[in-house]
Amino acid sequence: MTIIDAPGHRDFIKNMITGTSQADVAILIIPASTGEFEAAYAKTGQLREHALLAFTLGVKQMIVAVNKMDDKTVNYVEPRFKEIQEEVSKFLTKVGYKGETVPFIPISGWNGDNLIERSDKMKWYKGPILLEVLDAIVPPMRPTALPLRLPLQDVYKIGGIGTVPVGRVETGTIKPGMTVMFSPAQVSTEVKSVEMHHEQMEAANPGDNVGFNVKNVSVKDIKRGMVAGDIKNDPPMPSGNFEAQVIVLDHPNRIMAGYTPVLDCHTAHIACRFNKLLSLINKRNGEVLEVDPKFLKSGQAAICELVPSKPMCVEAFSKYAPLGRFAVRDMRKTVAVGVIKLVRRKKADGDWVVSGGKEDGKVVKADAVLDKKAAKALKAQQGTEAAKAAK
Repeated sequence: MTIIDAPGHRDFIKNMITGTSQADVAILIIPASTGEFEAAYAKTGQLREHALLAFTLGVKQMIVAVNKMDDKTVNYVEPRFKEIQEEVSKFLTKVGYKGETVPFIPISGWNGDNLIERSDKMKWYKGPILLEVLDAIVPPMRPTALPLRLPLQDVYKIGGIGTVPVGRVETGTIKPGMTVMFSPAQVSTEVKSVEMHHEQMEAANPGDNVGFNVKNVSVKDIKRGMVAGDIKNDPPMPSGNFEAQVIVLDHPNRIMAGYTPVLDCHTAHIACRFNKLLSLINKRNGEVLEVDPKFLKSGQAAICELVPSKPMCVEAFSKYAPLGRFAVRDMRKTVAVGVIKLVRRKKADGDWVVSGGKEDGKVVKADAVLDKKAAKALKAQQGTEAAKAAK
């Protein structure tokens, strides 16, 4: 089991998203002390945003630990625990979890109550302790049959070994001797060795957090947010633009075409432009309510066309689910969440190929898809790439 400690402070939400996007299970630690729970649960607190992001990023299993039960204002009493459980359970149901099946455990991290041994200070609590809940986790089904997709979390240069990208295998398997392609840089190289927890591996499967040593690639060529894939089996490609179903959660104004917030998708954090609002839909059943809406506001869902401002690699949710979910951040908070319906991938010859949706596999000319503004943005993007290459 790999444990990722994600920061709670809103200034580090980017790192929290990078960590959460790699997890199978989330443990939400909530303070029980008077005033602290209220501050965390308030609109300006982080509890709601963290739970929402966990669900959006595909973390299906949630465990809630109610911490600081030893605090003077709580003193291990049951009513305070029940009050928090009721409030948070209702909210988790709203987010999308099954609130009644989420385990709530009263703990004290400071004194070690109910962590690995049952506490005699909370005899009223008859449920499982934290260690028992962790032991009961059901590992999710792993998409081993799909082609390899491994979003990079970091890239290290290790003396005597060379360049070592690190990340979580989302789909497929990675093995020593394999030739991988890093997208959107489109750099290919051979994998020399694969390691997990400092042990060499014959192959790494989905869910494994691994480091792998690659030949003849500098740390400058590849970075966090890029995606590694098998060059022989549907290699990843840069995304020209993509269509996504977006649900607006909390935006003070209207979202209109031209809006450019930061998109957090797998380990990439890149500004993307809402190029066109294609249709307003019913978020429950996907029924189209209005074609070409002028704007979107909080609570509404729509199909939108998005254009990345820098090279980016994403995938359709129907094909590679972990690379097809995203959160939209602006004004230091999550304003919307979404899933990618189809991606127009850029081929080496300049044409675009559709991935996902009804036109899957169709090759289109870039000019046919782009309007003037999107073409201008793409030109600027290519200009920065050419300038980098010249350096």
